[in-house]
Amino acid sequence: MTSAPGPVDQPHPAPGAVHTAPADGDTNPGGFNSGGPGPAGFGPAGPGPAGPGPAGFGPAGSGPAGFGPGGSGPEGWPTTPPGGYPAPEPDRLTRFVLRLYERSPRWAVPLAAVGCVAVGMSYALLSNPTYADPDAAPTCLLKLTTGLDCPGCGGTRALWYVLHGDLPAAARHHFLFVFALPFLAYLFVAWAGNQAFGWRLPELRIGSKVIGGFLAAWLAFSVLRNLPWAPFTSLYV
Repeated sequence: MTSAPGPVDQPHPAPGAVHTAPADGDTNPGGFNSGGPGPAGFGPAGPGPAGPGPAGFGPAGSGPAGFGPGGSGPEGWPTTPPGGYPAPEPDRLTRFVLRLYERSPRWAVPLAAVGCVAVGMSYALLSNPTYADPDAAPTCLLKLTTGLDCPGCGGTRALWYVLHGDLPAAARHHFLFVFALPFLAYLFVAWAGNQAFGWRLPELRIGSKVIGGFLAAWLAFSVLRNLPWAPFTSLYV
């Protein structure tokens, strides 16, 4: 009596034989060909267009619990439209400002900026901060509570002296403000002239390194003016 050959007794290919893959449509227990059931998500019975597929794969893939079809995200989340998200509609205030800007003449915005500058100059002239008490409103909260000059302390008094033509006194109260004032004035005139009249003044190119150096100098000036030793005490206002 002869028993059926077991796994060990299976015939082996002869030496020199070429192993060929099963043809399409053959049933393979591994399921990696196109016709076999295969592991989850492989082949037609897996994650293809007609198969259940692994988590969230394929248009018909059922993904893990809580995820929508196709693995688009947690269930209930909106899916991204094919053309991207549309731009949000502006609110009423934004539409009003844009409509006002489009219909206003070219000189309206520079004139508004000049009005803001004029208001600041008028306040400096009318308030006369050189004779104001340290606790007079409006005051610097840092200086009122700590006695230290803040980075902007003395700026209003420096502007008052500039408007009266006393540049040494203005520099005594805020040197960096007086130093930066001509550059700020030129930038404003060049911008306003271009906006209102189409002037093409030479551009004043200020790079990031220049701005960083000015801010570093301003920080150093703010620290040095509060040191209680000469000659730094002359910077205190």
